[in-house]
Amino acid sequence: MRALTTTPGRSASDRRRVALYSHDTMGVGHVRRNLLIAQALVGPPASTTVLLIAGAKEATAFALPTGADCLTLPALYKTPDGAYQSRALGLSLPELVGLRARAITAALRAFDPDVLVVDKEPRGAVSELGPALRALKARGRTRCVLGLRDVLDDPAAVRREWAAAANEEAVRDYYEAVWVYGDPAVYDVVAECDLGPAVGAKATYTGYLDPCARLAAVPGGDDPDLPLGRFALCTVGGGQDGARVAEAFAAARRPPGLGAVVVTGPYMPADARDRLHRCAAADPGLRVREFVPEPCRLLCRADRVVTMGGYNTVCEVLAFKKPALVVPRVVPRREQLIRAERLRDLGLLDVLHPDAVTPTAVARWLAADAPAPDRRRIDLDGLRRLPALVDDLLANAPLLPPIQSARVEVRHAAS
Repeated sequence: MRALTTTPGRSASDRRRVALYSHDTMGVGHVRRNLLIAQALVGPPASTTVLLIAGAKEATAFALPTGADCLTLPALYKTPDGAYQSRALGLSLPELVGLRARAITAALRAFDPDVLVVDKEPRGAVSELGPALRALKARGRTRCVLGLRDVLDDPAAVRREWAAAANEEAVRDYYEAVWVYGDPAVYDVVAECDLGPAVGAKATYTGYLDPCARLAAVPGGDDPDLPLGRFALCTVGGGQDGARVAEAFAAARRPPGLGAVVVTGPYMPADARDRLHRCAAADPGLRVREFVPEPCRLLCRADRVVTMGGYNTVCEVLAFKKPALVVPRVVPRREQLIRAERLRDLGLLDVLHPDAVTPTAVARWLAADAPAPDRRRIDLDGLRRLPALVDDLLANAPLLPPIQSARVEVRHAAS
């Protein structure tokens, strides 16, 4: 490995530093993915310290691996039509994005990472990473990586959004590598979405991220509030748009001896949470939890799972070999639907379109035979490969040259 250049205040013996950015405007999926990555990077044999920069305050409720810490940003909120606004502060969108951009830039200047891994958005939410990317490039020592989940959206929508946000130009100008956390045998996002030669030349498919190792690293025992014996689990991500799935599950007739647990997520509307709690009060076999700091531990115990189709939950279902009924989100993005249908076609899970979700449909699936998925059919070795990818990046990837021509920074990139 090359000898890393040092900056004032850092010595050559310092541990390697990696920063992970996630914008988190819809739920907590991005930060959960970065937590898995952080755990993989801080483990032996490398000596690495990790700073997570997250857009969801719930990031601090998850257990962090030793050697990692988290900075949370004032929250953005994505409306059902895909627009952005402040989730909590009484600020206009430009004010909030400016505040977040200054916080990100200051944190990265002070942390001085060897590697920055940006989740999904090359320019960050609403282009908030622009100042930080320019500052890091001017400093000339941080290697930037774009991390993409397996599916982004319908290919036509991705091409429109990437063109409008000048994302391929951002990858060309600022990123030494692109990691795709997926298996191209399931979905080849670079080819299917035509992300362009600048992305294709830098892309590596890591495989899906298997969360099984997280259970050994996170303390905690059984939850005394869970049903005794067998139970089905319903999870809906952050919960912002998951009420219909959760309520259909709660009202579904279950086979004898099968309990039920619903995790609403932190963003489910209060009236929907209240209805679920009333269902639980009338059903001794039903439990409702609003937030679970370690979802893997709960999913590992479940007999079968009814869930929306977010990346992390699908990885968990496959890694722990759980029969699953996926009710994917279809607006404002078709990402979950595309992922679920590809995996269904491989015989790894069942899919129910959200327009068809009813208590009767869920009950029918709970009563049917549902074999465990064969995890050998897809590549789940992504986390194991990431430390070597960082090593290779630092040893071999040359830093990009300075940008020669001035470019207009995009102000409102889609997410």
